[in-house]
Amino acid sequence: MNLNDEINKRKTFAIISHPDAGKTTMTEKLLLFGQQIRSAGTVKGKKSGKFATSDWMEIEKQRGISVTSSVMNFSYQGYYVNILDTPGHEDFSEDTYRTLTAVDSVIMIIDATKGIEAQTIKLFKVCKMRGIPIFTFINKLDREGRDPFELLEQIEEVLEIETYPMNWPAGMGKRFLGIFDRYQEQFVRFKGNEEEELIPYDTLDHEQYHDLTKQATYQETEEELALLDEAGDPFSMERVLKGEQTPVFFGSALAPFGVETFFKTFVEMAPNPKPRKTTDALIQPEHEAFSGYIFKIQANMNPAHRDRIAFLRVCSGRFERGMTVKLTRNEKTIKLNQTQQFVASARETVEVAYPGDIIGIYDPGYYRIGDTLTDGKELIQYDELPQFPPDLFKRVTAKNVMKAKQFKKGLEQLVQEGAIQLFTGHPYESLILGAVGELQYQVFEHRMKHEYNVEVSLESIGERIPRWLDEETVDVNLFDDRNMLVKDREGQFLVLFKNQFALNWFADKHKEVRLIDLFDVNQYNQSY
Repeated sequence: MNLNDEINKRKTFAIISHPDAGKTTMTEKLLLFGQQIRSAGTVKGKKSGKFATSDWMEIEKQRGISVTSSVMNFSYQGYYVNILDTPGHEDFSEDTYRTLTAVDSVIMIIDATKGIEAQTIKLFKVCKMRGIPIFTFINKLDREGRDPFELLEQIEEVLEIETYPMNWPAGMGKRFLGIFDRYQEQFVRFKGNEEEELIPYDTLDHEQYHDLTKQATYQETEEELALLDEAGDPFSMERVLKGEQTPVFFGSALAPFGVETFFKTFVEMAPNPKPRKTTDALIQPEHEAFSGYIFKIQANMNPAHRDRIAFLRVCSGRFERGMTVKLTRNEKTIKLNQTQQFVASARETVEVAYPGDIIGIYDPGYYRIGDTLTDGKELIQYDELPQFPPDLFKRVTAKNVMKAKQFKKGLEQLVQEGAIQLFTGHPYESLILGAVGELQYQVFEHRMKHEYNVEVSLESIGERIPRWLDEETVDVNLFDDRNMLVKDREGQFLVLFKNQFALNWFADKHKEVRLIDLFDVNQYNQSY
């Protein structure tokens, strides 16, 4: 089979949402459709002893939340699907943002009872900046929730994107009868016990369905559909692919109901692998030379082997296990013998991969997030992945000084995989960790103790406003505890300002010092 045929089979997407909107439950259902699991675990598995397949880390099982992006690959109806399940909790948004660089589309899950929540807005804005097509699934229709028109209006106003309902619910909660599938022109009847009946529109007037069609809820929904047909925006696949219109689906991932009809439509519509930007050009997936980039590194997926896996998005050409590649950053030549694909922590050796595929490669300590690998015929560098300045900072030390070696190794590996950011005080070389939220520190402590057998002490220096310096020579006398001078892991100087007042005061007094807001810089690097 030729390269183009394989590329056209690939669907690579992330599932994003606010915590508890049903994201991991949805992922489990999709794995069921792909025949990867026999029964779906749920994130609430703490009580039942049955855990979600995509939540593989021990702390995820204990807390019942996703704290790291996981990758799942499977075949479905002639397509090859790569799903990236992301953490919903805002404290892990940096991992999610990096993951979004590796996908071609996104499924956004919204809780019908709560509507759009803060984290959904943040994630959506990153997708919109990158021009990623967004498909919306409004979940939990088996409960009483907000009016569907109100939910559409909220999406359009808050997220500033046009909506097109692909289906429309007949009631919700105890009154829920099913959905009108506008795309396939059928009514999907909710029968409970994971059963649904597909009834073509042109047979709904048959006598056998009078028990359904004579119900007040059904008839009210018909009126709503007529209103949608008359006053709603027309469907435009072109606008969907530009990220200007979102197809909206209603259903329930837990019931489950409407998920399979949604997924069949999604894989038909979702874009194939897109070109990716390098520092010099746009690389098409059909480009014959193999290339890809590392967007995530995960240590200790198998604690028994203390391994490190680098997650690689294949961008062009054909990958074959055992091939020799070049790491662009230092032109190091590496033979890739240990390569894997995943259903969460379960893995199998992958022999061949194509553009759009996400594969795991064994990392003996060579790789960094953002690294580009090529077949060596041409050296290219894919655009830098976005970095996000942390908000919280803490000094870190090992409680037992005799465990300095394990402490150094654990700290180095967790920083390399992007679990937390590391800074060094200047001129005194204290170690300072930066995080987006408090939960990152709790996960860091847990993993240092359970994966590296090191207990750590964390001393808060509070919320700080980081600003990088572009000066090669820095006058260290300008800074003190209020405005701390530190270095990042690349050796770049930055200042941790105590508050906005301290930042403004310094900027006014020292106009000769250029202060760089990293997030503003990233705004210019968010498109394909």
